[in-house]
Amino acid sequence: MSKLEGQIRIPSGCAISAVISKTGEKMTGEKIIESMIPMHERSNGLGGGFAGYGIYPEYKDFFALHIFFRDALSRKECEEYLKDKVEIVKQESIHVRKTPGIKDAPLIRRYFVAPMPCALAASQLDENEYIMRIVIQINTDIAGAYVFSSGKNMGIFKAVGYPEDVGRFYRLDEYEAYCWTAHGRYPTNTPGWWGGAHPFGLLDYSIVHNGEISSYDANRRFIEMFGYRCTLQTDTEVITYIADFLLRKQKLTLQEMASVIAAPFWSEIERKTDAEKEILAYFRTVYSSLLVTGPFSIILGFTGGLMALNDRLKLRSMVTAEKGDKVLIASEEAAIRAMEPDAENIAYPAGGEPVIVRLKEGAY
Repeated sequence: MSKLEGQIRIPSGCAISAVISKTGEKMTGEKIIESMIPMHERSNGLGGGFAGYGIYPEYKDFFALHIFFRDALSRKECEEYLKDKVEIVKQESIHVRKTPGIKDAPLIRRYFVAPMPCALAASQLDENEYIMRIVIQINTDIAGAYVFSSGKNMGIFKAVGYPEDVGRFYRLDEYEAYCWTAHGRYPTNTPGWWGGAHPFGLLDYSIVHNGEISSYDANRRFIEMFGYRCTLQTDTEVITYIADFLLRKQKLTLQEMASVIAAPFWSEIERKTDAEKEILAYFRTVYSSLLVTGPFSIILGFTGGLMALNDRLKLRSMVTAEKGDKVLIASEEAAIRAMEPDAENIAYPAGGEPVIVRLKEGAY
């Protein structure tokens, strides 16, 4: 007997999930892994990943570079490049466990680094810009080497595979974070490979994304004028660089960033107050090439908080909830219930309206 309309589950793209404790309480990666299980059908095994904040307290003052290497030769070339740029205070293989669903893993290493003082002084850059340029240089010019995480006291863990398997592979049950984000990938027009899995990260910013960026070429052409290079063959990469550009370089607030990438329609702007019109028209004019079009829901992780945002038409699902000091966000309510069965204050944010969550003062 054929199924009737409404009896067939048709997932709307990838799966995203997040949880943050506003008091800074540490959580292992177990719950965020569990959140991805009810959304298994939203992935197809071509990518999964997680980001955790607060996981490296003993090295919190150093940039943690997570790097994929194709082979020993690419590792050697990358380490030769790094030794003249940064002080490496610790390096090691990232510990993994054998997992049937994860195959053909590259070399995966972790480096805790600080800029060489003399090199930093000669560059006349601040340390964030200095490290950002190193990351872009490696990902652009060293064949077979990809820096996929580069923030302080945070780390990204991703692979080709279903997210539940990726979490077990990286032993996330052994890490503790005050904030976790997660992604299950279902690529439709870009390749499934280790560097193309989500989250994407640069410095402390990380992005998980469900949707398709139809404005990718316009966004990429603009952002590459400012030293970024899109090399990882996935449209989500450009959103990460847009976030870094607007928040770190342009000093916009999170609300203002949302007003750029999910800008209101001109007809909506006309209904605003004169003061609001002036600001929104300014953003739409100055940053017109950073308007992100196409269906999307994203979660931006950063040190001390999260921002969730839908495209202005809300063409992808997103649900938020609370439980005690925790805020939970996911593509589906089932994912939230997997983390907190008694979650409260279930809400469905409107298109273009950011949900911004920060740790309480003194919590971090």
